[in-house]
Amino acid sequence: MNTVAEGSRAKQADVIGRETPRIDGPLKVSGKALYTSDFHFPGMLYAVPVCSTIANGRIEALDTSAAQAMPGVRLVLHQGNIGKLYRVQGAKVDEGRPPFHDDVIRYYGQYVAAVVADTFEHATAAAAAVKVRYKEDKPSVDTRLSADTPPKVGSERGQAQSAFDAAAVKVDQTYVTPVETHNPIELHATVAVWDGESYTLYETSQAVDNHKSVMVQSLGTTPDKVRVITHYLGSGFGGKLWPWPHCMVAAVAARQLGQPVKLVVTRQMMFQNVGHRPITQQRMRLGATADGKLVSLQQDYVTQTSILDDYEEDCAEATPHMYSTPNLRVTAALCRRHMGTPTAMRGPGAVPGLFALESAMDELALALHMDPVQLRLKNEPDHDEGNGLPFSSRHLTESIQRGAEKFGWSRRTPGIGSMRRDGKILGWGMACCSWLGARQPTHARVELRADGSAHVACGTQDIGTGTYTIMAQLVGAETGIPLDRIEVALGDTNLPPGPVSGGSTVTSSVIPAVLQATRAAVKSMLQTACEGDATAFAGRKPEDLAFSHGQVHLKDQPAESGRSYTQILAGADLRAVAGEGSETAGNFGDDPLKRKYSINSYGVHFAEVEWQPEIARLRVSRVVTVIDAGRILNPRAARNQIEGAVVMGVGMALFEHTAYDPRTGKPVNSNLADYIVASNADTPDIDVTFLDYPDPVLNELGARGVGEIGLAGTAAAITNAIYHATGIRVRELPAMIEDLMQA
Repeated sequence: MNTVAEGSRAKQADVIGRETPRIDGPLKVSGKALYTSDFHFPGMLYAVPVCSTIANGRIEALDTSAAQAMPGVRLVLHQGNIGKLYRVQGAKVDEGRPPFHDDVIRYYGQYVAAVVADTFEHATAAAAAVKVRYKEDKPSVDTRLSADTPPKVGSERGQAQSAFDAAAVKVDQTYVTPVETHNPIELHATVAVWDGESYTLYETSQAVDNHKSVMVQSLGTTPDKVRVITHYLGSGFGGKLWPWPHCMVAAVAARQLGQPVKLVVTRQMMFQNVGHRPITQQRMRLGATADGKLVSLQQDYVTQTSILDDYEEDCAEATPHMYSTPNLRVTAALCRRHMGTPTAMRGPGAVPGLFALESAMDELALALHMDPVQLRLKNEPDHDEGNGLPFSSRHLTESIQRGAEKFGWSRRTPGIGSMRRDGKILGWGMACCSWLGARQPTHARVELRADGSAHVACGTQDIGTGTYTIMAQLVGAETGIPLDRIEVALGDTNLPPGPVSGGSTVTSSVIPAVLQATRAAVKSMLQTACEGDATAFAGRKPEDLAFSHGQVHLKDQPAESGRSYTQILAGADLRAVAGEGSETAGNFGDDPLKRKYSINSYGVHFAEVEWQPEIARLRVSRVVTVIDAGRILNPRAARNQIEGAVVMGVGMALFEHTAYDPRTGKPVNSNLADYIVASNADTPDIDVTFLDYPDPVLNELGARGVGEIGLAGTAAAITNAIYHATGIRVRELPAMIEDLMQA
């Protein structure tokens, strides 16, 4: 480590790992934080899409005459006048077809036109006046899946089928998860500004740099003509990772009219036009010896995709490395339905995949007459058997043991309905979880300013997870500058390019870039302190000095003996010194680290349910979660992430599913009255523990992400508890009260 970095761990102890309130919290609670749809500009116009009322067929006629004659209407965009929009290569977009590209309808709600008017009300009324005649065919929205593509073999080792056939104890069951719709509080939105040459696009984006690349290609312009801004995001859960057609519609409308255009999708459109977690159907075959050692694991899954686009939910994301078995085989296939293109949703792949795997493990434990905890401990691997690599850090065994102790698992009696409290039947279940550890290319810039502040900039985003605060903590840890004097700039493609806010990878990616940039700025400050005859450190060398608590001082002297960096800058007539840093080795699958180590986070959920058969009432009353996610930089923010994920898991297990009308293909519960999400009343008592073991392989501080692992496995823990309480095995989510009433 260089001179500047020496002793940084001692400094970091003051800030890193401390319970820290979010620095952006006051802006959010006071309403000063501007979200995308909050932006308003002179001459603002409003766009409202016209959505198809069929899911399969063609447009035979589109009559916009009545709409164009209505008050305030400035433009009706459609296939005939939108102009050329290009397909995208090398950047991420889930729905590859440009808006209004042809007259074929492939899902209910597909945009067929868009009205732009001087008020939202005028645009809404005019959109309803657009008349569309269709040639309609029957849609396919069946939730039972059959493969439309040949099964593709993923991970494979040994002879899985023959080992299964010979196994002493077997489980062979199919598990189904439904369409789940992202329902963040903030709706998708675009505010597009065209100045005659360039676009400034205010977006609800989890990836502003990718968004810019998509828009540059789609609009047929150059990178210097597009700027994308996302200062604050009202969450996204993966649905806002990649641009959707409304983004292009708003930009074209702004260009054609020469005025700013705002387009905010409706809550109903959230169920149609901006992705969802797809249906998954997974056949799990587990074989074991009589004493519980896995000898075979097979996972054959089919996931729903759209008519045009291939989206695969990687249900085997965790399967190859989760448990030890010499024989394993995974296959994947797609099934096309007349539904919109799916996209990533919190913990894509691993969340539905671990519901199936952890449910099957519970069924195997039952068949073995074995405790579910002991079954998992017995099958703990000593390395990643999927790729043969060592684990960078894995403490799943300790997670399970710690969780069992905190939950009181030793008091569990295995009989169905055998546990009671206050007249209610209790069910106890558990499930393990995993999520990948990764990093992405990241650049950052840090300034130490003469006014006593610091400024750190990176073109990543804060989607509500605490990135603003983490970046301030990193700068504060290296400099001793108070967090309230550190300004963080994020969410702008004019800033140094940063990582996608997906995969729980932002923290692990910004750590090296921000620390490098801060140390480079400090190095420049120490050099400045030694220059010139008037400085207090004339004749000294930078390596003689240290920077701590905002002071430049001799290494062998306390900080208060030195000079504040503001004095150093003032004496040199400098406004600021700056440093830059980068993390260039990352980017998910092609990270060189992934060729040397298996890098993942692990954990366990223990769930308690209360069942009252007399009134058919089921409630998740208690969840104990233990997470091994490396070093925890801000326990308050990390705990908040896990708690939110657990509540989302309650919704996944008991409530959430999007239902489609088989006649029209329409999502019939496309609102928050009929699409049920977990509320405060459904929230159990949640106990979260972090093991806090640094993973030095991934980054200097040993931190991995915690955003998604909290949802992985939660639904299985709950449905396993439901079985313990009722004797009803839930293999298709969500659990339905009418099914439990059979108990």
